[in-house]
Amino acid sequence: MLSAEETAKLTTMARRPKSDQRTALQAGIVLDCASGLSNTAVAERYEVTLATVGKWRQRFVTQRLAGLGDAPRPGQPRKITDAKIEAVVTRTLEKKPVGATHWSTRSMAKASGLTQNAIVRIWRAFGLKPHLQENFKLSADPFFVEKVRDIVGLYLNPPEKTRAIVLCVDEKSQIQALDRSQPILPLRPGQVERRTHDYFRHGTTSLFAALDIATGKVIGRCHPRHRHQEFLRFLQQIEDAVPAALEIHLVLDNYGTHKAPKVAAWFKRRPRYHLHFTPTSGSWLNQVERWFARITEQRLRRSAFHSIADLEKAIRQYLETNNRNPTPFVWTASADLILGRVETLCSRIDRSGH
Repeated sequence: MLSAEETAKLTTMARRPKSDQRTALQAGIVLDCASGLSNTAVAERYEVTLATVGKWRQRFVTQRLAGLGDAPRPGQPRKITDAKIEAVVTRTLEKKPVGATHWSTRSMAKASGLTQNAIVRIWRAFGLKPHLQENFKLSADPFFVEKVRDIVGLYLNPPEKTRAIVLCVDEKSQIQALDRSQPILPLRPGQVERRTHDYFRHGTTSLFAALDIATGKVIGRCHPRHRHQEFLRFLQQIEDAVPAALEIHLVLDNYGTHKAPKVAAWFKRRPRYHLHFTPTSGSWLNQVERWFARITEQRLRRSAFHSIADLEKAIRQYLETNNRNPTPFVWTASADLILGRVETLCSRIDRSGH
């Protein structure tokens, strides 16, 4: 006999799409048995043995809903105590091995007296990865907060498209035209693409780019150098490409060419330009940097170029492809979120004594 609550719970377990097959089977067996079907009829319906039906029927009679599910399975008891696990985690976080900069699974296993597999499981459970390291640098800009709020505000609340445009501008300098010493071996089943470790240099070029954050389109041009003269020519390209009726907001980093006297005079003669400089050591706020990473990954890093002309042709083709079907980046981090994470990092550095 089932109560109304038990019937509702078992029905949910049997029919809910997210229930695993084992749970749905157990609930279905109990429901059918409660409806008056015999063990044989239930076994035939679910294509299981009579013993299986009898097991879950009896389990429910004695334990009700708590009896459904797998009982603890017999096995070897755990040998690694909580104290040993804590010792491994503490040693990983607070100490370094003699003569090395970080722990490996083998060195930690030797120091702790555990097996290498045990160390792997402990580190995975606590998200510890001593073999990995990432770079960071905090900005020392005295106006860091103001600049973050200014630029993030442009991203999250851009001006109307009919009145203004927001362009993230920067240059990717010293792009090398590298040619491998031997032909690249293409991808094959069971074999990744291969290339020689050595190469020939055929010169460099610099890519000036302006990313429209609303549409994802990019205004770009290659120049042999990246002085203020080339930057002025690129600004003129932007001036010719953007309709005269639109205000232009430029997000720039603090590179010297962006603040050269002649560049400043050029902007002064054109009041529709509004400049937004990223904080020092904060070029990650400039969305065009993410686009530079994309073109590097998708077109430049794994290619071979016989000359500067080949390299610039590949860049122009990528720009054309990008602008035929542009995809803007979606900025989701608010200024408060960014500043909160920076504050947390600052507190960690302060506690470390640096």
